[in-house]
Amino acid sequence: MANKPNTTLDGPGSRNEVNLIGRLGNSIEARQLPSGDVITVFSVIIDRPVREQWGRTKVDTIACQAMRSPIIARLALLDPGQWIEVQGVLRRRFWRSGTGLASSMEVEARRLVRFKLAP
Repeated sequence: MANKPNTTLDGPGSRNEVNLIGRLGNSIEARQLPSGDVITVFSVIIDRPVREQWGRTKVDTIACQAMRSPIIARLALLDPGQWIEVQGVLRRRFWRSGTGLASSMEVEARRLVRFKLAP
């Protein structure tokens, strides 16, 4: 039997951790929320392993957002298609639309670095 990693939680609780490695999507956009807060939205494009490709779907595009100024500044220096690593948490955001309450899931970026592929 394979060794299982030992994970310990400090007291009762849950864990919400996301780690993405992929290519920066084409659009980086600042958006003002109804609350007045400004977020920067972007996407990370993740290639699916061949065994997980169905039909013509070969990638997953993951919606991300950043509120921290160092991350927003780093995004401004990157070009679409560059490899990045994003660490953060999964968030569900709600808003009112013309048809009622709407929501989406996105990764709130807490750390973003340019990812260098091995030669």
